[in-house]
Order: sequence, then structure tokens, then C-alpha cells
Amino acid sequence: FETLESGIMKRYLKYRTVTIIIASMAFSAALSARTLDPNKAEDALEISKRVQCGEADGVPAIYYWSGKVYSRVQGEPDRHLFNGEGMNVRQCVKVTDPKRGTGYRQVSREVMFYLDPKTNEVLRTWENPWTDETVDVMQIANDPVNMRPSYPYSADGKPYKIEGIHRQGKWLLMPIEIPLFYHNELAGDYQDYVGNKYHAMEIFDFSILADEILDTKNPTAYPTVSWVRISDWMPWMKMRGRQGQMVFNAMGAKLKKYDELPKVIKDEIALNHPEYTAPPPADDARPNETTWTVFKDMIDAERAAKKSD
Repeated sequence: FETLESGIMKRYLKYRTVTIIIASMAFSAALSARTLDPNKAEDALEISKRVQCGEADGVPAIYYWSGKVYSRVQGEPDRHLFNGEGMNVRQCVKVTDPKRGTGYRQVSREVMFYLDPKTNEVLRTWENPWTDETVDVMQIANDPVNMRPSYPYSADGKPYKIEGIHRQGKWLLMPIEIPLFYHNELAGDYQDYVGNKYHAMEIFDFSILADEILDTKNPTAYPTVSWVRISDWMPWMKMRGRQGQMVFNAMGAKLKKYDELPKVIKDEIALNHPEYTAPPPADDARPNETTWTVFKDMIDAERAAKKSD
């Protein structure tokens, strides 16, 4: 019994020591907690990091969204083409620069699956209503989708600022518009002269509880987000230059864990995209992927395979 009592006492003391350490850490964090000021460069950057990822380096964060995809063609009513379910898994890591200060870099990968608008099942093929051709559906699976490093100050000393951020009651609102106009990987080498550049607009509207994100005692925040994307037709649709655009409209949120994703996403990731359960490594230096670069690689590989047959 003396041996048993001794073992119990040792476990009790070990448990009590761990409890005291955790309590001390929590107490220290509470003492050092403060309220972030969006008008200060360092705090604005910290707010941005909390929205995108979390406070601790290397801790994965997951965003989820769900919505619909429409066509917009001049002279005809908009068509509900697809439903969409998507996710992005990311992490933020600390970066430092002697002039620009301490900032962060975000690395991520993302998928979005096109669903039948009636059955909500993942589409493998799609009958194009304009061409009457059945085409294979290529889901959005971009790996990586990384951000440039962000710092409190730019190289010329300009302080970091979140444009449009404002507080409304208990909410902190953060609208972000990203106009895109750049070289299209599928459109040749003379786009400045004949057009065909990639032209799109991404709109993200974040809503965050102000007390949650501004109080540093909270390691992160869990915003909701609305997402709108206006873009050219997807290349796999084989539209052959037809006039028109796609409009994506979705809402989502940052989740607390991977298991909170809907079943349709988890099942499809397990089946075809198992690497999307975790973010890329912190030092990921690969060039970013888009639907256009992924599609080009796929078509080039198919053509090369046919030539070798």
C-alpha cells in the first residue's frame, strides 16, 4: 500500500504542477491582454492575421463557403448553372524584415466542387446548354494559393492599413475587393494586342465580433464571410469564345476544426484530394496555381500522351 500511495501522490503532484503551469500561463496572458487599434500599423496587421489564420504560427485554419454559380449572357436571362461547396486550409507563419518589421506569410490550398443544382451531388460531367456538348467537369483544386508576405510597413515606410474596415455596433466589418487583370496561361503571347487576358473580380466581405478579434486574450477569431466572384467561363466548359461571364455568390465562415466541414466536401477530399486536409508547409516556395494553370497542365499532359501512343 505504501508503494501505491507513493504512486498516487506522485501523479497528484505532477497533475497539480501541470495545472499550476497552465493557470500561470493563462494568468500571464490575461495580464498582457490589450485591445487592438485598427488605426495602428502593427495592430492592423495583427487584425488581418487573426482574420486570415490565428495568433500562433503554424496552427491550421479552415475557411468554408457554400453558394451558387450563375451565367450572365447579354440578351438572355441568367441561368443557375451549379451549386458550389468549397474550403481553404491555411496557416500563417512569422516573417521579419529589418526595415518593414515583423509580419506574416500565409500559405494555403483550396478546393471548390461543382454540384448539380437539383440533386446537390458532385458533378463529373456537364451538358453545356449553349453547345449541347457533354464535357468533363474539372473541380477547382488549387495547390498552392499563397500570399506575399505582409509587414507593418512597406519598403518606403508606408504603414499597413486595412482599407474600408469599420465598426458597426458589436461588429467589425471588413470589405475587400480584388480586381484581377493578368496574363491568361491559355491565351497565347500577344494578349496586350488582341485581348484574352484573364479578367475577374473577387469580393470578400468579412464580419467579425469586435470584442472577439480586438481583444488579444483571444488567440484568434471566427469571422463569417460573403464571397462574390465575377469571371470568364471556366476553360473546361468549352465555350469557344462565347460572350458571357460567370457569377459566383457564396457565404461561409472560419471553422474551428476540419470535422465541421459538410459531408460532401469531406467525402470528395477523401476520394480525390487527400492532401487538402492540411495546409502546405510553411516554407512552400511553389508558384501559385489557378484553374487556368491546372487546366493547361492537364491538357498538355493529355496531348503529350496521345503523341506518344
